[in-house]
Formats: sequence, C-alpha cells, structure tokens
Amino acid sequence: DPKLTKKLVKRGITELVTPGVALSDNVLNYKENNFLASVHFGRTAYGVSFLDISTGEFLVGEGTADYVEKLLGNFQPKEVLYERQRKHDFERYFGSRYCVFELDDWVYTEETAQQRLLRHFGVKSLKGFGVAHMHSGITAAGAILQYLELTQHTQIGHITTLSRIEEDKYVRLDKFTIRSLEIIQPMQEDGRSLLDVIDRTVSPMGSRLLRRWLVFPLKDQKPIEERLDVVDCFFRQPDFRQTIDEQLRRVGDLERIVSKVAVGRVSPREVVQLRVALQAVEAIKEACQQLGAGSASISSLSSLTSPTSFSSPGYAALHQIGQRLELCEAIRDRIGREVKPDPPQLVQKGGVMADGVSPELDELRHIAYSGKDYLLQIQEREAQLTGIQSLKIGYNNVFGYYLEVRNTYKDKVPQEWVRKQTLAQAERYITQELKEYEEKILGAEDRILSLEAQLFAALVADIQQYIPQIQADAMLLAHLDVLLGFAKTAEEHHYVRPVIDSSEVIDIRQGRHPVIETELPVGEQYIPNDILLDNERQQIMIITGPNMAGKSALLRQTALVVLLSQVGCFVPAETAKIGLVDKIFTRVGASDNISLGESTFMVEMTEASNILNNVSPKSLVLFDELGRGTSTYDGISIAWAIVEYLHEQPKARARTLFATHYHELNEMEKNFSRIKNYN
Repeated sequence: DPKLTKKLVKRGITELVTPGVALSDNVLNYKENNFLASVHFGRTAYGVSFLDISTGEFLVGEGTADYVEKLLGNFQPKEVLYERQRKHDFERYFGSRYCVFELDDWVYTEETAQQRLLRHFGVKSLKGFGVAHMHSGITAAGAILQYLELTQHTQIGHITTLSRIEEDKYVRLDKFTIRSLEIIQPMQEDGRSLLDVIDRTVSPMGSRLLRRWLVFPLKDQKPIEERLDVVDCFFRQPDFRQTIDEQLRRVGDLERIVSKVAVGRVSPREVVQLRVALQAVEAIKEACQQLGAGSASISSLSSLTSPTSFSSPGYAALHQIGQRLELCEAIRDRIGREVKPDPPQLVQKGGVMADGVSPELDELRHIAYSGKDYLLQIQEREAQLTGIQSLKIGYNNVFGYYLEVRNTYKDKVPQEWVRKQTLAQAERYITQELKEYEEKILGAEDRILSLEAQLFAALVADIQQYIPQIQADAMLLAHLDVLLGFAKTAEEHHYVRPVIDSSEVIDIRQGRHPVIETELPVGEQYIPNDILLDNERQQIMIITGPNMAGKSALLRQTALVVLLSQVGCFVPAETAKIGLVDKIFTRVGASDNISLGESTFMVEMTEASNILNNVSPKSLVLFDELGRGTSTYDGISIAWAIVEYLHEQPKARARTLFATHYHELNEMEKNFSRIKNYN
C-alpha cells in the first residue's frame, strides 16, 4: 500500500486479462457462459476441457476430432488453448475462427496435468470425479489450470469439481444443424432464433442453462420425463408459479457473485444482493416443500388436461428440489447485521459496514461526523469568555481549523491565541485545542476507511466457507427457472406436452414452426401440418411443391418439435408422439465457403457425407434441396443414391424428410416400400 511507505513502491503485474478469463461485468454477457477451452491432441483420442472462471464450471471430455469440433461449436468458447507445435493440426480440424493461445509442450503432459488437478482439488485420485480414465481430457484440463497461473488467477476456490461431458447422454447436433435450425442465433441479423422465442427465464443462471440445454438435448427417456413432469406442475399451479417467478426475479446472478467472493473481488452491493438471493431461496424452498407435501390446491387450470394427483412425479421432484436448497442462514443473517442495506459500489468510498459491528468504528464515526456539534460548542464557549460576539470557526486546506475575529474586536483576543492570517476586515487565529481536535478528526476518516476495509474482507473470507452450498443453490434455481420458463412459453403459445417413448415413430398432429408462428403479421395464422415417420411403414417422406409452399418450414418445424421434446419442453402441436432420436442431421439451403476454397456443391457433399457416415436407425435426417450446384442429372443421381442408401442400408435406416424440386424422385415410391410422396 503506497500510503504505508515512504520509499518506492514495488510494482508488478497483478492480473492478465484475456477473453477466456475475464471477470469484469463490462466484458461478460450475463445470458451466456464465458468459456475458456483447451484441446489436447492425444495418441488415441482428442481431449477437450472447458472452464467458465466467472461461474466455476469445469468440464472435460474426449473423443474423435469430429466430436471435439462439435463440443467447441456447442460451447462456443471465447478462447482456446492448444500446444504450440499443433497449430497446423488445430486449424485443419477446428478452423481459424477461435481466439487462440499457444502453450509450451510440457504443459500438455499427462503427469504435469494430473499433479496440477490433484493439488487443486486436494484429492489423491480423480476417480471420484469419474474422469480418471480420460487421459487426453485430463491433460487438456490441467493445461487450463496452468494457464490460470500464467495469467495470475490464483484465487480459484470456487472451482470445486470437474464434470465429465457424457457423450452418450445427449442428442448429437452438428454445427450445420445448430446453424441451419437457427437454434441459438438467427442467420439474418433481424431474425429470431428458437432461443429468442422460448427464453422466458428471469435469472442470468437460467438464461445460461437454457442455452446449454438447447444444444445438448437428452436422449434418455427418464430425465426427459422428469423435466416434463415439473413443467406440467408449473402449468397446473398458477399461484405456485407466480410465487416462484417473483422470488427468482430477486435472485440476480448468484453464480457469478459467489465466484467473485472466491476471487476476493466482490463489491459491497453484490454482498447485499447475495443476502437478498438467500432470502429468496428460503421462500422458494418453502413453496416447493409445501407443494410437494400436497398443501396447495389444484387450480382451475387443471381442467385443460386430466387432473394430476399430488403423488405425481413432478410434485415429488419439486419437493426434492426444495429439500436440497441450502439456506445458509448464519451467513445471510450476518450480512444483514454487518452491511448497510444500501452500501456504495466500492469499499474505498466508506459507509459500508453497519453501526454496532465494531465499537472502535462507531467511536471513530462519532468523532468524524459529530465534529460540527463540538466545534459549535467551542465557538459559543470562546465567544462568551472573550466577549467577541461575531466569533466564527472555519476551515481551510492550508492551516486547517481557525477562529476568525473581525477587526472591531481585535483588542479582545487572548494572548495564547496564535495569529495565522490577516484579512482586510478580520484576522484568523489558531489554538492548541483546535489543533488537537483537527488531528483527531482527520486521522479518524482515514482510520474509518481502513477499518471498514478490514471488516469487509473478514466478512468475505467467512462467506467463502459457503461457496459449495451457494453454487449448488444456484444450479437448482437455474433448473427451476428454465422449467418455469417452459411453462410460461407453453401457456403463451399454446404448446402441449409430448408423449415420449423409445419407439421409432414420430407422429406430430397439427405441428407448427415455433419461430415462424410468432413472426407472422397480425391476423395471419400459421398453417399447421401433420407428420408421420416410422421405420416400418413410412421411413422416408419425399416432399415436393412450388417455391414458398412451406417445404423448408415443414422440415425445420419437425426437427424443432423433436428437439424441444427432448429438451423437456412442451411443443407447438395438437398432439406429439416422439420416438426418441439419437442424432438430428440437416442439410439445408445452398451456401458456399469460398474463403476455404469450398464451392456450394463441395459444402453440400461434405455435409451429406458427414450425415451418411454418422447416421443410425434412431436418427432424424432432413434433406432440403440436395444436388444443387451441379447439372440436373448428376444432382438427381446423387439425391437418388443417398435416399436409396438411407432406405436399404440396415445401419442407416433413419427417419428422413426429403424436400426436393426433382419430381423424378417421386418414382422411388414405386420401387421402395417405405418411401412415400407428399405435396
């Protein structure tokens, strides 16, 4: 501290700010995670790791280059680390669109990485995290911790766990599909994405989780049903829904506040917000437990669908969430006692700690802020003693407090007063008493600021003990927020609960495109459509029709209804029976990538071959206008061959929608039993 030394102050770098390790609110977007990624080119597999230092989320995965590229596309990291010698490989597999940083090769050794992770988490083995077998993933994760050390981010107590990205739990969406279905971002600047339409979350944590869920839909029936059950409860219980909604609005960005506590950068206002959030947690816990215990009444909304008993799984799930929420009452009440309700943003401004926290602080405040009364007393006393009626006490920066005497009363000034300044109409004097008091006041203000800073730092250090509990609360609240948002969307846009099973049938009655229907001019209705796909009778639908007839809309709406179902959201349809899909593939529209030397035709063939190499009988495939950018008969031949492969190859018998202008393909219906023509 420069104030405490008379000599030169040692200077040094305190922190390096890079896109992947930013903590400042000015840089971070509250609606999305700020991931730092690390990629390791292993011998048998590619390892990848993601860390959001602003929330403490730390993830690890490994697989093929294709799988890692998909994860990078889904997580959209702000910065990617890799080994310096691997620059060429990185650009070949993952392109040059990321902000990157190259690290030395010794960072990417498994031994170094393992030691670093074990030391950080304070464990003997990584088996407890379920990642011990992921050698390439561990190497990538260790490199991230090395990078944090390099950028002087040493206070990382909020990174409390390392989670595995489980490939087999999520529907595979490649980057073409995420882009062409406009799940997260619209293709046109003034367009709207699926996220824009269904995002009704009220907390930043919920907003970030929803983004994650949309690019990682589930493919196991049980967790999907659990989400749908909770949405159902919210849908049927408007009073409960309103209570939770009101409380979630008070929570703020609990996840990032608690991360700032860990790195010691939390402001007094954020600490007060933490208290408000923990009060809201208590109200949410109470509401969930009451509902789960069956004390709420089923509302009139239940007439929309068949009434549900309070033993339904959704109520039990909400009850369980209520039980898992931690109140952290001790620290919440302590913040309430120790911090003023409306403190300044910076501790250095003072006025942060409440009265009664420290007797020394209260005494200093009394000296510093009740000084005027004491000065008035001196003024009155001296005026009476000397008979100088117009005596005034003033202050200036040059010689501090002084007594001002008009020239009329100059002869009444006592001898012990020391003259300091002569003015045209008056003279100014100082006394020993005034000097002593001045030292007391001026010293008090500095002492108050340093004492408040100490008391606040002690409070923050004690809040750090509660980081794991508060992080767990933030995660549960984010879940509630997203599922509540789904219920709001369902009510607003008239969505229904889909029926999920493990069959190979997709049967959507009167389905609508969730985005297009909200964008239509007032008074214009979206024309709903029925879709039936099953691998036994109608596996491939070939759809023809004029331009602007809605072929592309139909394809995309089918994919979006399936996606929303497997995210755990209600869907825009009259009824929807969804046989779970493991992958969604789309080949939509004509686009080129000239900068990488790829023509329209080349892009299309690359995407088509990616589909045919990865498709399975549980997949959903959408082809829109295949065979562009080449001559008519070549285009038809390619399209025909691909459809025939999807029909005949047992490993590739996926449910397929094929929109085309090639009417010649309608001939296929005669030769192949599971191909049907629609117009």
